[in-house]
Amino acid sequence: MQSVLGLIEPLARAEVTVTLIGETGTGKDVLARLVHQQSSRRDAEFVVFDCGAVAQNLAESELFGHERGAFTGALATHVGAFERAHGGTLFLDEVGELPLELQTRLLRALGNRCVRRVGGAVDRPADVRIVAATNRDLAGEAAAGRFRQDLYFRLAAAVVQVPALRDRMEDLPLLVRRLLADLGHAEMELTDDALELLRSKRWPGNVRELKNALACALAFVDGAALQARHFCFPSPVESKSSVAQLALGGHKLECVEKAAIVQTLGLTGGNKARAAQMLGIASSTLYEKLKKYRLTSEAKAEATG
Repeated sequence: MQSVLGLIEPLARAEVTVTLIGETGTGKDVLARLVHQQSSRRDAEFVVFDCGAVAQNLAESELFGHERGAFTGALATHVGAFERAHGGTLFLDEVGELPLELQTRLLRALGNRCVRRVGGAVDRPADVRIVAATNRDLAGEAAAGRFRQDLYFRLAAAVVQVPALRDRMEDLPLLVRRLLADLGHAEMELTDDALELLRSKRWPGNVRELKNALACALAFVDGAALQARHFCFPSPVESKSSVAQLALGGHKLECVEKAAIVQTLGLTGGNKARAAQMLGIASSTLYEKLKKYRLTSEAKAEATG
């Protein structure tokens, strides 16, 4: 990570387009903010546009904006992400998910440094610095025709490969300390046996998965330190009886329930409706339990982690 950070600082100052490539959960969004904070645009807006989270029929409007009456339901003028980021940085998260037809408009906007809202007739200035991120092999996607080659070359001005957590396990103690602080438990210690347990995992979900595991373990903690026994990991071979194989014996039912809620919210990215469905309870019941266990802040942390 020191080599990655060593690239970020000069690239941030150079104002070139930076594309961060790495697995899901490696912290590409954190590095994108770092690029913005270390650039000359730090005092302007940092706007996030998640290319994979916006419905395809709304992506053009959300990115470039629309005029009132441009289409059915357009009851008011909407300022898109490009205009909101004018003078600042536009972070295109999961850019590999952008539809091909929208890639053409994006390329034109980057070249002309202006955008035209859907249903509009006026080109509006868009002085933005682009930072992109993806977990895909963009070069391979471009070669296969699933991503425009000219847009790829535009985004590939400076490519930074973000390593997976399993390839940077020496960072684990520092990451754990930071994540515990983010979860509101900066004072919590981690015993040697707990650290060895965490080092033994492959972490396919990377830092985000580690944060979820720590949040779940905190529900079981009964002292000033997290121990290996506080962590609940599924068996390598998943089965319907995997829950029965977890080391839950001796724990209070409230602790088990709280951990299940925290972990499920982590799996759903903080979506409470989906979490309630997975837990087999009504949404109203979930909200009652969140209030009961004072999980509001933790749920928010899971949604943004």
